[in-house]
Amino acid sequence: MPKVLFLTNEYPPHIYGGAGVHVGYLSRELAKLMLVEVRCFGDQHFEKGNLKVIGFELDTSSFTCPQPLRSAFGAVRRCTDFNTTNIDADIVHCHTWYSHFGGILAKKNYGIPLVVTVHSLEPLRPWKREQLAGGYDFSLWVEKTALEMADAIIAVSGETKRDIERLFAVDPARVQVIHNGVDPDQYRKVDSSGAVQRFGVDPGKPYLLFVGRITRQKGIVHLVRAIQFMDPGFQIVLCAAAPDTAEIAEEMKTAVEHARTERPGVIWIDEMVDQKTACELYSHAAVFCCPSIYEPFGIINLEAMACETAVVASAVGGIKEVVVDGETGFLVPLEQMKESPFEATNPEKFARDLAARINELMKNPQLRAKFGKAGRKRVEEKFSWSTIARKTKALYETLKR
Repeated sequence: MPKVLFLTNEYPPHIYGGAGVHVGYLSRELAKLMLVEVRCFGDQHFEKGNLKVIGFELDTSSFTCPQPLRSAFGAVRRCTDFNTTNIDADIVHCHTWYSHFGGILAKKNYGIPLVVTVHSLEPLRPWKREQLAGGYDFSLWVEKTALEMADAIIAVSGETKRDIERLFAVDPARVQVIHNGVDPDQYRKVDSSGAVQRFGVDPGKPYLLFVGRITRQKGIVHLVRAIQFMDPGFQIVLCAAAPDTAEIAEEMKTAVEHARTERPGVIWIDEMVDQKTACELYSHAAVFCCPSIYEPFGIINLEAMACETAVVASAVGGIKEVVVDGETGFLVPLEQMKESPFEATNPEKFARDLAARINELMKNPQLRAKFGKAGRKRVEEKFSWSTIARKTKALYETLKR
């Protein structure tokens, strides 16, 4: 039976973004079809059927380099450890730049094909320099090196495929689109509301929901600024944590404090919630908002749609392949600066446009319900992990060792 080795930073239960969700579900689904070994950053260690997971811990107590560089050097050390532990797989498959150096070593030293799934692209995330300092230059280099030597590249959306071909010297024939997915059995509308009430949300009043990390990419600050343009009468629940930097954490705090002076009912859940809690939040939300300024795919929208929640999202990246404007929600155009495409040309207009679409849905429960039902149907038909696993295995079978 063929075997694939996944190399990844995130793996359940230690996840903070969409890549960790992706790897968790895909590895379990692929293990129904083939042998899967996962090597990740952390203390995970278990084996069940065809799936084996090994976490690699890291002691940084001896590091004397600047704090922003520790994640880059830590990634290199763990990627080396991934390889000094013998590899007996037929293919190595990397997820996020943190694991790319490990994939390069495996391809060169063990002579096995390298597959890279692109969850995001470093050249399109220049704000990461705030977090990584000079480590951002390393992440740019290692991503470029891995992609240009990979035997196959999986783009999570058509938009991402176009970005890869535009930014890197790769043969388009080596780039295949395989969308992200969601488990419709785990993410579905629920009646329970204990978690909602625990956070101080009034289940008797409608609320707008955001779920995501506090990062430039997710556009959370744009949404908070849009609150001033939103109609009164509904709550705003911001489930937002894990800030990239101290600066954006402080910016978020200031923005929320200002929004609370403008209107009541702004609730900030400053923690990363588990799947069960997230389902409750999605299920009881009137509207879910995804204001990302850069989003290769946006699993978060699928999660909301699976729970039958109408979505208002920025019309960027892979979101346009997930949310169908006027059918499962509304897409809001984001005009970006040509010289700096990760910034909004007119942030106030974007905030007003977000608020206008949110207000429109909040006034129309029938339209919200229609969008919610259509979203659930789209998830079931287009974005199941079993379909994604079969497509991924078929790609592996085209590669020769």
